[in-house]
Amino acid sequence: MREAHPLERAVGIDHYVSDADGIGGRLRDTPEDFRVREVEDFDYAPVDADPGNYSRLVLRVTLRGWDTNDFASRLSDKLGVSRERVAWAGTKDKHAVTTQLFTVNGVDADAVPEIDHADIEAVGRAGRDLGFGDLAGNEFGITVRDPDRPENVAPVTADLAAFGGMTEDEAVAAAEAALDGDEPVPVALPNYFGQQRFGSIRPVTHEVGLHVVRGDWRGAVLAYVGNPHEDEPDDTREARAFVEEQAASDDPDWAEALDRVPGRLRYERSMLHRLDVASGTDEDWRDALEAVPSNLQRLFVNAAQSYAYNRILSARLERGLPFDRPVAGDVVCFADRDAPDGMPLPDPGREQRVDSGRVDVVTRHCERGRAFVTAPLVGRDTELADGEPGEIEREVLDDLGLSQSDFDLPGEFDSTGTRRAILLRTDLTVAGDENAPSFRFALPSGSYATVLMREYLKRGPLDL
Repeated sequence: MREAHPLERAVGIDHYVSDADGIGGRLRDTPEDFRVREVEDFDYAPVDADPGNYSRLVLRVTLRGWDTNDFASRLSDKLGVSRERVAWAGTKDKHAVTTQLFTVNGVDADAVPEIDHADIEAVGRAGRDLGFGDLAGNEFGITVRDPDRPENVAPVTADLAAFGGMTEDEAVAAAEAALDGDEPVPVALPNYFGQQRFGSIRPVTHEVGLHVVRGDWRGAVLAYVGNPHEDEPDDTREARAFVEEQAASDDPDWAEALDRVPGRLRYERSMLHRLDVASGTDEDWRDALEAVPSNLQRLFVNAAQSYAYNRILSARLERGLPFDRPVAGDVVCFADRDAPDGMPLPDPGREQRVDSGRVDVVTRHCERGRAFVTAPLVGRDTELADGEPGEIEREVLDDLGLSQSDFDLPGEFDSTGTRRAILLRTDLTVAGDENAPSFRFALPSGSYATVLMREYLKRGPLDL
């Protein structure tokens, strides 16, 4: 089994599915090389509907080289409204061309501004904000420039097709047909959380979350504000090192630390500002962590859950347990009846524990896309599996020193938990020439295109 890159192993991704060498090459030479379009699952009225009943303006926006959060701030500034009145379903990559919906509360269509590198179209009105649950998935078009070994697209594709349940011969034939342009090939891989979930250059978000779940607020703040990483700029590393020196001091100078932290690290500065004006109690550390926006507070705990989940999937892969079908003890989720056509999604509210007498029946449901084997995003209400899958889940949580009750937390840090499908399936089309192969596929919300592309390039996460 081929070992993953060290940065990936740091976030729980230990192996590749495909043993074939990667094709190499480069992603994102230009934003146009990485295109993302939302699969919309949000009902809205026509743009001329009564604002009294539909107070939110719905915008379809195509962004080139924009971070979603930064664009939302620019949009609110241009409209002269609070940033909190802008909402969206999914955060997109900055180094890409992305198309997605936004809602803005309390503005008219004729107020839509012009913003550089953004095509903004008012498409309707809605009675509520967009939220994460309104995103069914994303369609991707990703071009790889100047691959070193373009001939390896075929064996990687065959490995991923076999992981989804095909025989070796079927997988090779399907890969060859796809590369001939005849038809898409169904591929599959573990549904890992990608590096972006944890921080690409400095993967610490889950470390902050683990400290939070363990009740160590001081450790959480220092993991975020201190904790220098070798790939950061010199001024950032030096500032973080100074923060750690002050934290170890009996008389920390948080004002000086604040002066040394670059202005671009606005969340770190917000935390240090609260420490500077604090009274010196243990509660000051939690108050400092709560200086960041509520969505980032939730992300800390979510990242800790994601890290544990990734480790569970890696352990399952190491043990050779299947991902496309259950074994005794697994918990499956049945398909969401309301999912858009062509985008099968699990319904976490429809769970079933699989005993030895039902393995064959549930396997047939999985083969038909009616059920999905799951692993926990552990929270205070999460039930763990039985049998060997449950053994894996408990071993990972024990190794991390976690239990479900640890997630009974104050404010935005609280999490009930859920379960997530462990297998990621998609129909893949490969086009273009050997110098610039183009991969087209769609993924459900919460899944990562880079988790697929890493199998093909076999390069580190900073190159994805």
